[in-house]
Amino acid sequence: MREEIRQMKQDYETRIRALEQRLQAAQAQPQPVPAAASPAPPAIASAIPEPAAPPAAAATSPSAFNPAMSAILGGTYANLSQDPKKYRIQGFVPGGDEIGPGSRSFSLGESELTLSANIDPRFAGRLTFALTPDNSVSVEEAYFQTRDLSNGLNLKGGRMLSSIGYLNSIHKHAWDFVDAPLAYQAFFGGQYKTDGVQLSWLAPTERFFELGAEAGGGGGFPGSDRNKNGVGAAALFAHVGDDVGESASWRAGLSYLHTRASDRPYDDLDSAGAGVTNAISAGANTWILDGVYKWAPNGNATRTNFKLQGEYFRRRESGALTFDATGRSLAGAYASAQSGWYLQGVYQFMPMWRTGLRYDRLHSGTPDVGLVDSGVLSAADFPRLASYNPSRVSLMFDYSPSEFSRLRLQLAQDKSRPGVTDNEIFLQYIMSLGAHGAHTF
Repeated sequence: MREEIRQMKQDYETRIRALEQRLQAAQAQPQPVPAAASPAPPAIASAIPEPAAPPAAAATSPSAFNPAMSAILGGTYANLSQDPKKYRIQGFVPGGDEIGPGSRSFSLGESELTLSANIDPRFAGRLTFALTPDNSVSVEEAYFQTRDLSNGLNLKGGRMLSSIGYLNSIHKHAWDFVDAPLAYQAFFGGQYKTDGVQLSWLAPTERFFELGAEAGGGGGFPGSDRNKNGVGAAALFAHVGDDVGESASWRAGLSYLHTRASDRPYDDLDSAGAGVTNAISAGANTWILDGVYKWAPNGNATRTNFKLQGEYFRRRESGALTFDATGRSLAGAYASAQSGWYLQGVYQFMPMWRTGLRYDRLHSGTPDVGLVDSGVLSAADFPRLASYNPSRVSLMFDYSPSEFSRLRLQLAQDKSRPGVTDNEIFLQYIMSLGAHGAHTF
């Protein structure tokens, strides 16, 4: 690849020199004065040839609009054996808006509208709106990033998908399965977004090596808006990768996220079966170990290729838990240590056709609840926190007639609740309109 880039650079430099010589020769020639009374145009203008295509053809270029615009259309049909309104991941405090398989029957999936452009020689910008099935519109990403910082440095600021882990920074339409792994749903409520700044450094080495740090407001799950000045959440990440011969490549990463919640509410039932709203105020430290391996014969992925991907999560929370925050408001200490992982493989066995298998597993552990340890309440007053190890297995097939369209069938067996098995069937379409940037590795 380096040799090809060097040859392309040399070829472009040769062409540029030839064009400069032609321009200089054209400028040196005397320009004929037209018979009309109007003044003659400058010599350099007459040396520029007329465009080969009519102006209307420029509308097909990604730069026809400034900024460039693109849209992703997505939708699903879901057949679920269990009521999705009763879905929960047992043993984990719920949070975020992306928990569970979604609604039954036909539904409009999350669609995206993206505007992007180079702002000037120093900055570029991107704005992505997310259109959800409930007809609401939210800002998924809105950030600027630098273009000319030296020594491999890059700065981003605004709202962005955090670069922790592997899947978190990838937009949903580029996922290999319909939904997020259980670990992402349990630990981040789907994907972790941050409003803040990110500084990354790409080392000048033959082996890919990247370090980065993020500082943000910390309002996203597992944190919450604390109405305080300063940094509410901080993250660190490191990625390393390399090629294995001509046919394979890999990347591994380690990430750390610290957030803090203040009176983050969640619904539960007390020992009598009555609904209560509890609240957690705690700091959370989350570690993520991720890895991906890709193989394609001689680096050509158009016919066959294989991708193996996995991530391991571990989170510790420590703070206070308030029982029935809107009623009796009993408070006590709270601590938990939880983990989870997933592993998936996707194989393209012929052009346009792929199949994939994913396995998810979570370990909730047994939380330390001060109100239970002191005897004020019993474990039956916190049924959602009862220890359990949720799991799920998913099988998918997809067909991509082109790089702009994809149709997918996914079968899943979800055991996120004790004694309940949800057999799920999904049909999904993903359509891309307009110019869309390349996805990350």
